[in-house]
Amino acid sequence: MKTPEKIDSNKKWSQRVTETSDALDLETGVFTLEDPKEIALSLKRSAEQSHRRKSAPFRSAMSMLTFYINRAGENLPEERKKILEEAKDELRDLFGHPRQSRPDQE
Repeated sequence: MKTPEKIDSNKKWSQRVTETSDALDLETGVFTLEDPKEIALSLKRSAEQSHRRKSAPFRSAMSMLTFYINRAGENLPEERKKILEEAKDELRDLFGHPRQSRPDQE
C-alpha cells in the first residue's frame, strides 16, 4: 500500500506533467470540457502551436490525452472517461487518421 507521501508525490508528478509538459502548452481546463470535439480542437491547437514538441502534432496531442486518461485511472468517472475516449476519435478525424474500433462501440 502506498504511503500518503507517495500518493501525494505521484499526484503532484502527473499534475506537473499535464500542466508543464515540454510537448504542449495546454489551454486551461481542456480536460474538463463537456464536448469531445472541443477537447480535440483545443489539443490540436496546442499541438500545432507548440515549438517544443518532439513528435508530430497528432502524436503529441493524442499522447497528452492518453496520458491524462491513464493517470486519472480508476478515479475517472465513467461518463468523463467516455467523453475523453470520444475526444480521441475527434482528434483522429481532425488529423485525418482512421478511427479505431473499441469493444464498447460494437
